[in-house]
Amino acid sequence: MRYIYGPVPSRRMGLSLGVSPIPQKTCNYSCIYCQLGRTTRMTNTRQLFFPVGDILKELDQVLENKISFDVVTLVGEGEPTLYLGLGELIAGIKERTDKPVAVITNGALLCDSQVRTELSLADIILPTLDAYDEASFRAINRPHGSLRFEQVKEGLIRFSKEYKGKLWVEIMLMDGINDDDASLRKFAQLLSQLHYDRLYLNTPVRPPAESDVRPLAPEKMRHAVNVLGGIAIDLLASEGFHSDIRDDYEAVKSIIKRHPMNQHEIESFLAARGRKDVEQIFKRLKRDDSV
Repeated sequence: MRYIYGPVPSRRMGLSLGVSPIPQKTCNYSCIYCQLGRTTRMTNTRQLFFPVGDILKELDQVLENKISFDVVTLVGEGEPTLYLGLGELIAGIKERTDKPVAVITNGALLCDSQVRTELSLADIILPTLDAYDEASFRAINRPHGSLRFEQVKEGLIRFSKEYKGKLWVEIMLMDGINDDDASLRKFAQLLSQLHYDRLYLNTPVRPPAESDVRPLAPEKMRHAVNVLGGIAIDLLASEGFHSDIRDDYEAVKSIIKRHPMNQHEIESFLAARGRKDVEQIFKRLKRDDSV
């Protein structure tokens, strides 16, 4: 599959059937904590990277197999709002399934009225909010040169007041970067201007783009929850990886291309498929340069 992957486990939404309408590492941010590494195709221009019909045709093939999933999630390997066919794609998905459609976004283009209109078709929007001023925005998100924090903030505030679906805001907290009391107070002030249904507090649990990015210790996360409210999701379990690819090794590779798996998740995935010589898979993965 080129555009559809999974279902993969989402710590927020259960089993997520992923839709990737964006080429690999195409984004208007290059966040220091990104699990996909540094952005290699930095752009802030919306484009029709792939035909909407091709993506929906692939989705039809997946749905014919009657795979169990809880939500269809547009996220992929970059920023999905850069996809110019986003509104048409969301509408097409909703015509094909009664499962909720979610979009995970960095929120940078919520200042664009057309983007807000297109996103309004989805059932759940999950914008990230990692910074609270221009300096932290530049240091953490490393945005495209045309973006300014005030512009992004105002777009998020406006969308939060217009949107009729569920808005789940997520803050990525990192040790020594945006987790001190002064930062938490600034986040609290910003959150007070938003209308949202849930707040998730996260911290990097997968290898980040920059090696000096560290996760919060549990006691620091508990403190952040006390200050900001919300739900800490950094320790929630991931279960339920799925692939239609028959070859076990290729199935693992197809998943980790878009969604990192740790050792225990790979072991559980292979055990569910009846694989006995799991160690052989790990040996191949270690030798495989593409991995």
